[in-house]
Amino acid sequence: MRSRIFVKLMFVFLLVIGVTAITLQWTVRKVWERTLREQIERNLKQKTLMFAYRVEADRQHSLADITAQEGQAAGARATVIDPTGKVLADSEADSGTMENQRHRREFASALAGQIGVDERSGQSPALAPALGVPFLYVAVPVSGGAVRLAYPVAEMEITDRPLAVALLWGSLTAFVFAVIVAAVAAQYVGRRLLRIVDFAERVAGGDLTARIASASGDEIGQVAAALDKTTRGVEESYARVQNSQRELETLLNSMQDAVIAVDLEGRVQWANRGMDRLLLRAPRLNAPLIDSVRDPDFLAAIQEAARDQIVTSARSNTIAPGRIFDVTAAPMPGGGAVAVLRDLTETERMEKSRRDFIANVSHELRTPLTSIQGYTETLLDSPIADNHVRDFLEIIRKNAARMSRLTEDLLTLARVESGEHRFDIERVSTEELLQDALESFREVARPYGVELVIENAVPTANVNADREAIHQIFSNLIENALKYAASGKKIILGARAAVNGVEFYVRDFGPGISSEHLHRLFERFYRVDKARSRESGGTGLGLAIAKHIVLAHEGTIRAESELNHGSTFLFTLPACEADSA
Repeated sequence: MRSRIFVKLMFVFLLVIGVTAITLQWTVRKVWERTLREQIERNLKQKTLMFAYRVEADRQHSLADITAQEGQAAGARATVIDPTGKVLADSEADSGTMENQRHRREFASALAGQIGVDERSGQSPALAPALGVPFLYVAVPVSGGAVRLAYPVAEMEITDRPLAVALLWGSLTAFVFAVIVAAVAAQYVGRRLLRIVDFAERVAGGDLTARIASASGDEIGQVAAALDKTTRGVEESYARVQNSQRELETLLNSMQDAVIAVDLEGRVQWANRGMDRLLLRAPRLNAPLIDSVRDPDFLAAIQEAARDQIVTSARSNTIAPGRIFDVTAAPMPGGGAVAVLRDLTETERMEKSRRDFIANVSHELRTPLTSIQGYTETLLDSPIADNHVRDFLEIIRKNAARMSRLTEDLLTLARVESGEHRFDIERVSTEELLQDALESFREVARPYGVELVIENAVPTANVNADREAIHQIFSNLIENALKYAASGKKIILGARAAVNGVEFYVRDFGPGISSEHLHRLFERFYRVDKARSRESGGTGLGLAIAKHIVLAHEGTIRAESELNHGSTFLFTLPACEADSA
């Protein structure tokens, strides 16, 4: 680890130093060459101007002598041409053998009256007769033509060579010194980084008590301080999580309900003591749940909760012999599900006892009540002189009839509530149900002076329902309206579309019901006005029966009312799938 960090740092330092040295040498050399070239070009222009001045002014020497002398003095090749480009004199060649120079760019500019400058390869008989040598050409106009000096660029390279050697040795010296400094710096930085790496490995291994201190304020010191601060925070958070976990485990272990958690693959992650006591063999952690629990409803609820990320409920009676459990499975944020099993054995036993008691009492009362009612009717049909006896017998008959209705309602409620009553669910239109209720109770309402009216029939809507059961709901609701709200003179039946299906309603225009009674209207034997209820002969079970019939249809029922503004009883039924789609 140490050598790798050192080598990497050294490689980076050497790369940076090398690139810097090469860039610096190249830049300095280029600047020097450009400066030298500009100086040579400037001097060559001055010499060319002096050459032109002598050609114009010197009348003592021949043009060939002037050209030879000026070329030797300038260290360059000198040439003189006439306006047509014909070479009149040259310091290094026979003018008679030279080609016309008018097309040369420097001469073209000079003949146009300007100083011409050009650089190109040429041949110098004195320097390299067989090879092309790069020259810098400067031409100046004179009367009767132009003059030109050609300086070989190779001379600049000879002048530049000592500088290049000096730059190379200077760069090598700086490079060696920089490498030594970089090695020391890399060693120092590598040691500091290794301390941070060792600290991070200790923390990753679970040692949250590890600490790293750095007195330096640079970036590495800041990283070390930040890691140390982070570790302290993680240690405190971990301690809080452990405390919370212990509190949660204590809470779950103290629960009477059994709790178990599984991951996405169905392996047990945790189970409380209630679950351990429930099963014959305690579930093993990270073992498949099916190894401990074989109940299909329980397993299906957990799988559905984990797969669909929804809360799922189920009923199980095979996890423990002779016991019934309510299973609630909920998805966990990280995947998997947690299930809570609530023991309903005693609750179910008491509920069954209650239903059996009601059914048994009703059966036991039916026979004597039938006998009382029958004998009373026989006595009423017989001629009796004492009218008071007849009145008494009439009271007996009425009470016997009321007890008979009560018995029938108790039997109906017990059958519906226990699920023993089987409903014949079929596709029925809302209009048929409303019309059936209207035809059945129109004549019943007439003696009360009440008119039954249908509104919002929703003829195109269909529901899944048992015709007879829905007729019984309408019967209870309409009879209630006739008994307690006959003063309104009108009862409205209707149906309208709702979110979960079709909502039916029965509305009266009677005295209404106070708001504190609305939430208890569907309880057994609950009466708003007890005295009036007894006078009407009601059993107090009609709304409770209606409620359980609606619940059996997977619907809802409720009441809306205000004092002196009538009452509305509403219940929903699920719409057919074709209609809802």
